[in-house]
Amino acid sequence: MVHDRNPLYHPRYRRSNAYDPQWVFENLMGPHPLWLVEALVECLPIEPGMRVLDLGCGTALTSIFLAKEFGARVWATDLWVESSANEQRIAAAGVEDLVVPVHAEAHALPFESDFFDAVVSVDAYHYFGTADLYVGYLVDFLRPSGRVGIVVPGLTHEIGDRVPDELTPHWEWDFCSFHTPAWWAFHWEKTGKVRVDVADGIEDGWRDWLQFDEATASHTQGWRREGAVKSAAMLRADQGKNLCFSRVVATKN
Repeated sequence: MVHDRNPLYHPRYRRSNAYDPQWVFENLMGPHPLWLVEALVECLPIEPGMRVLDLGCGTALTSIFLAKEFGARVWATDLWVESSANEQRIAAAGVEDLVVPVHAEAHALPFESDFFDAVVSVDAYHYFGTADLYVGYLVDFLRPSGRVGIVVPGLTHEIGDRVPDELTPHWEWDFCSFHTPAWWAFHWEKTGKVRVDVADGIEDGWRDWLQFDEATASHTQGWRREGAVKSAAMLRADQGKNLCFSRVVATKN
């Protein structure tokens, strides 16, 4: 659904509707980050004053959202975006007292053990978290009974070594990091480090992804528009047969 005055209006994501669409378009690095983090906090409640690691935060839109909407103290951590650039966005949003920009690689995090109440990762964890041992490393930064939650591009079923015909023209090699919610749940729980509380696909997530791509194609230029057009073509071809958003939330043992 597209609202007359807001090309990113969504009836489910009411908090996200309050944010300037142009701000989202100018800072996008993938599917709508505010929709995804709003879907995540449905299962991972964030309370005022909580220490939250936003891992792979990109341009820090999700970090700003968690601070503004819930009063969380957020460490906006990313490798691809310099902390100085995020610092400017954070200050412009008026949450510099709550959000700390950090430039770090996901396997070399500069934090103390048992420091965070929660770790969130939106459209990023699949880039660095598929290794068997990574979740065990990550949860060491959580306090006892702290929680970790991710939303990542995913699959309705594991594909194996043959890409479905509808996806073949659009498939890129790094999509091999896409997995089902069940795959992520097993991947995490087999370590004994966490108890998985939620592992599902966001309802109509592929439709949300397509809606965002279509809006992006209509309201941006250059590489942003080109990427959105390409992604939208893949989603139209797939029609939700294979692609989804995997949402996983777990508690540290």
